[in-house]
Amino acid sequence: MVIEAHRNTSASASDVWSVLANGWLYPSWVVGASRMRAVSADWPAVGSRLHHSVGAWPALIDDSTEVLFAEENRELRLLAQVYPAKAVVRLRLEPNESGCHLAMSEGATSAPLKWVPQTAQDLAVLPRNLECLRRLSFLAEHKTKP
Repeated sequence: MVIEAHRNTSASASDVWSVLANGWLYPSWVVGASRMRAVSADWPAVGSRLHHSVGAWPALIDDSTEVLFAEENRELRLLAQVYPAKAVVRLRLEPNESGCHLAMSEGATSAPLKWVPQTAQDLAVLPRNLECLRRLSFLAEHKTKP
């Protein structure tokens, strides 16, 4: 079972989706993503891709992320790739009375990360995914004061 990261935001699901739907913002909220190189014109349609780099300059790895499933204002499922590994990332948006509840999970789908026990994967990615949701919330909320 994959552990989910959770966060409540005062932003609406529509506001959060606006951030997700702008592929150029990907490095702003995804921990580890350093820069964007290209975004499919139809992002976030199923099959569209983000071409990004991960790491710290000058040690960058160029790779891509593909949309597996998208339901506007509700869910985005991605196949994230950083050679040689791949992982499925699921983001769920659940509207509530004060804004939106966000949930994010991530599970390896290929070697070498697939060889790592799920519990160890969860311990490694949970803090990262919590920070991703924090950054995503900040972008969607557009606050002018900390």
